[in-house]
Amino acid sequence: MEPYYYLHMNKVHQTAYHAIKTGLLALAPSFPVPRLEGRELADIFFQLRLDCPEIFWATGFRYRYYPDSTNVEFIPEYLFDKAKIKDHQKAMTARVNKLIQSAKSMSEWEKEQYIHDFICENVRYDKLKKPYSHEIIGPLGQGVGVCEGIAKTVKILCDNLGIWCIIAISDADPDKGIKYRHAWNVVRIGGKYYHLDVTFDNSLCKAGPLRYDYLNLEDKQFFRDHEPVIWKVPACTDGDHFYYKEKKISFTKIEDVKKRSQQAIRKNKPLLFHWRGGYLTRDVLTQLLDTMAEAAKEKGKYAKVSLNWPQAVLCVTFEDEAPQEDVVVEEANEGEKL
Repeated sequence: MEPYYYLHMNKVHQTAYHAIKTGLLALAPSFPVPRLEGRELADIFFQLRLDCPEIFWATGFRYRYYPDSTNVEFIPEYLFDKAKIKDHQKAMTARVNKLIQSAKSMSEWEKEQYIHDFICENVRYDKLKKPYSHEIIGPLGQGVGVCEGIAKTVKILCDNLGIWCIIAISDADPDKGIKYRHAWNVVRIGGKYYHLDVTFDNSLCKAGPLRYDYLNLEDKQFFRDHEPVIWKVPACTDGDHFYYKEKKISFTKIEDVKKRSQQAIRKNKPLLFHWRGGYLTRDVLTQLLDTMAEAAKEKGKYAKVSLNWPQAVLCVTFEDEAPQEDVVVEEANEGEKL
């Protein structure tokens, strides 16, 4: 796949990118890199690892200036020693090859959902934020990851299945209680770009059905609960392939919600749907809750509702006993309240 961030760099930065990549692939203890400011080197190093998630063993670096030299000595920090890195490389290659085997004949949409579901079903968020959880080795080797490691895993699987995919990064915002940068993916399918945040979906489906609240969102919808990107990514303007809309579980009428609630109760299944009948105001939410409670009452049940308010997605289970709360407002995040 084309190295997205590399292609958006100037020539000097591209030269430094190439030198760093060559040194990291050779597992060199140090190597010369064109002389740049520390911040520039840090951005290039970070973007290189977004373009190349297969380089999972380099987690940081130091550098030394020499008087009158046009280069700096770049000293990478490796997660493992050389022999261990080679062992892990083999293991990661085998793991990726095994995972993509059953998805090769799928359509691009099916491949994307396959990757999404694999992560939601097999990877848990690492609240301790161990170094390897920021790399593919966390989700693919240990079954744990943080947003960066999860987004890198999505990218490496997309790369190997022929789906155009990049990693997008937003900045921290301490004023809003957002302590860390956040990472997700932008994919291109059918010539159009979509946001895909598997970390947020993963945080929502711990005790219920798989969630697709962040699969194929357009900018307008996605940035309701995401910060702006640090580095520019393609505009995502198509809202027609949002998962719930595509699967015809995006409703605009209260009566459709009642009908689907009745079906879900009959089948003894949860109801997961998106509301797009205008803004999800408190009044509209009250109507929806009353409608689902009414459908439940007809069968001697109670409606227990989880709500992702920014994305207007509701997950409803129909219980034999009254829940402590009729509606729980969920906050999709990185697996913990920041």
